[in-house]
This record gives sequence, C-alpha cells and structure tokens, in this order.
Amino acid sequence: MGKVNRVKIAGGLIALLFLAALTGRPARAQQDPSGEWSPRFDEDWEERIPGPEIGDYLGIPINEAARLRGDSWDATLVELPENQCRAHGSDYGWRGPSNLSIWKEVDKASQKVIAYHTHLSAYGAEQTIWMDGRPHPPDYAPHTWAGFSTGKWEGDILVVTTTHLKENWLRRNGLPRSDLATASAHIMRHGNYLTVAATTYDPVYLTEPFMRTSDFVYNPQQAMAPWPCESVDEVDRPAGVVPAHLPGQNTFLNEFPANYGIPPEATRGGAETMYPEYQIKMKTMKTLPRPVKKVSNR
Repeated sequence: MGKVNRVKIAGGLIALLFLAALTGRPARAQQDPSGEWSPRFDEDWEERIPGPEIGDYLGIPINEAARLRGDSWDATLVELPENQCRAHGSDYGWRGPSNLSIWKEVDKASQKVIAYHTHLSAYGAEQTIWMDGRPHPPDYAPHTWAGFSTGKWEGDILVVTTTHLKENWLRRNGLPRSDLATASAHIMRHGNYLTVAATTYDPVYLTEPFMRTSDFVYNPQQAMAPWPCESVDEVDRPAGVVPAHLPGQNTFLNEFPANYGIPPEATRGGAETMYPEYQIKMKTMKTLPRPVKKVSNR
C-alpha cells in the first residue's frame, strides 16, 4: 500500500471518529436541567404556601362540573387517613413547596441519555421522563400519581408529555383534575435558574388548557431528607362520614369576593376570566359589602 493511500485512509478514520464524537454530544442549544434546585415563591406565595382561598376560581378555565366539585369541597378532607399521604400529581408537583432534584440516566454503551429522573421533597414524589423514543402505554395501562412521561428537546427547552395520571387536585381548594387528563411541561434552564411551565389538558373539567409556571434556583449544597408518611386518625368521625358541602350550602364561598372587593360572579371562574378583557366586564358587576373588622377594646 502506497504512502498516499495510507495517509488517505488514516485521514478518513480520523474524520469518522470526529463525526462519531460530534453525534454522541447533545446539541449545543440543549441546557441540561440536572442538579439540585430550590423553589422560589416570590410571584405566588399565597397560592403555593398557605393555599388558595375557598371559592377562588378566578382565571381558571373550569366547567360547571369542576365548579360543583369545588363548591362541595371541605378542607377537612385532607384529614381523612386515605388522603393524608396522597401525593400530588406530577402536573401539580412542580407547584408544591418542594425542593427538586433532577438527574439523568445514561446508556453505558452509547452514552445517550435514556431518561431524566426527578425527585421532589414533598411526599418523596418521583417522575421518570423517558428520552429514548419509547411510546406511551395503551389507555388501559395503570394510572399513577406520576403518570407516564416522555421527553424531547425543542431547541434548549426540554418538553415533557405526561399521560396515565391518577385523578387528583387541580388546585388546593377543591378544584379537581380527572384521570383522563394529560399534561405537558416545558423545562427551561437559564444558567442557575430553572423555569417549569406546566400545562394541564383535561376534557372532563377544563374547557381550555391551564398553564402555570414555577421557578427554581440552583442549589448544589441542597440535601433532602426522606418523607416518611404514616396515616393516623386525627379526628373522631363516625364510620363512612366524608366531609363535604351540599349544593348551595357552602357558606364560605362569599368570603373571598367580600374580603377583596371582587364581584362574586368573577370568582366563579371559566375560560373568560383568564383574559385581560374580562376586567372591562367586571366593572359592570356588583360587589359584596366588605366585612366589618371588629376593633378590640383592649
């Protein structure tokens, strides 16, 4: 073999190795979300920590069925033993008061990312986001709190699609989310900041998609303790009693609009209340008198 041919072959091998190295790397635009993340509640503290007020459905595209479920909800439902360790659905989990850990699973042979895994401090909830192109299971497959999730990169955004979710809360004031719902999450990293835009699509209780964003900051020193949960009987109740309000008997529904000077009609929610133009319509509505604050004589 001549010297020229050997040089050509060697050059070709080097080029092939270089191309193989390039194809094994993620696109430059991808921003790996792996790491330890602490939540930030600056934008929605009242929503995510104390929790939304009873009857506050403003800006949520619910239908009449969801409204009825919310009106009948009683906060003491969470005291029932079967609800005390009930985890958040993965579409809501981003919103909870949880630290977040994300790590990737890599195939040893190809060094390709098979999946991303998430762990939330609340309830020890975990989610697997499959990145290897596998399909979602059939409709009859079991539903779980986490559901079944697949992911793909769209530029520098990791887009997650989740199906097979168990029925759960849409919001912590009784608004429900059905087990026919699907969800998406757009995970966006900007240096030491992570934003998750989570959207729920529910043909049973929503007339339009419902999106919420949650922010996290990188915290490499973060350590999460286990979340052991054991249900107990917190309140003595007769067997079979489920706390609830019958239609038209929930006396707490008007507290929210009265306290904030919002027309009760607006607090009932619906897709129309999501949009800025609704403020014009609100000006034609009547508000409730604000409650009189009692002054202490002491």
